[in-house]
Amino acid sequence: MGIGHLRYPTAGTSANAEAQPFYANSPYGLVFSHNGNLINAQELKRFLDYEAHRHINTESDSELMLNVFANELNETGKARVNDKDIVDALARMYDKCFGAWACTAMIAGFGIIGFRDAFGIRPLVLGTRPSDDGEGYDYMMASESVALKQLGFKEFRDVLPGQAIIIQKGMPPKTYQVRDQKCYCPDAFEYIYFARPDSIMDGISVNQSRENLGYKLGEKIKKTLTPEEIKSIDVIIPIPETSNTSAPCVAAKLKRKYYHGFVKTR
Repeated sequence: MGIGHLRYPTAGTSANAEAQPFYANSPYGLVFSHNGNLINAQELKRFLDYEAHRHINTESDSELMLNVFANELNETGKARVNDKDIVDALARMYDKCFGAWACTAMIAGFGIIGFRDAFGIRPLVLGTRPSDDGEGYDYMMASESVALKQLGFKEFRDVLPGQAIIIQKGMPPKTYQVRDQKCYCPDAFEYIYFARPDSIMDGISVNQSRENLGYKLGEKIKKTLTPEEIKSIDVIIPIPETSNTSAPCVAAKLKRKYYHGFVKTR
């Protein structure tokens, strides 16, 4: 079992102390990775300080979320938790935290869980593959399907808004609806910028979505500019790398030349 985190911080600082996953020793030993942002961080800080009496080490909203979850798990008063305890703790955490999240967490000696906010703002996908020893299956959760494909996972499905996946050691995944889906509001920037073009998120091809955006942008330009103004456009140049997919579609719609004018330094 294991979890990891690759994205830069979106709250707090870029200090090493804020590198994820975060760890909380009590209760049970929790490791926590969070993709998203919380919009009520100050209220959560006050709750953790004055009511839960849990110490926070960083300015990261992810550490706040971990400690809210840890506090709710601690309310069980048990030496060991089960699926129901975890789902109930998540439900109480959902009631306290406001914002966007796709999270994975590991509970020492128990297993791994993944969960997504009730609006579906951040993506989360679950993959399955046969184990190398031929006995049973391996399971993995990630923000993008491409991460699963590269590791040989061929079967995958999206974790739906408000859902949690619990994978207990040696057991297949179980799905729980922590909170009803409030709506489907994926962050458009996941499709425009963050994701790799060969990913599929919530059943939508990132590559196709960027092509569609290019055609839409071309249509808008045609409605905004006169034919003479469009003819004055020398070339359509993408800014690497995410617009590499959209720019040719803009060029095709406007019937203008397409060239690469910028190269990304690696």
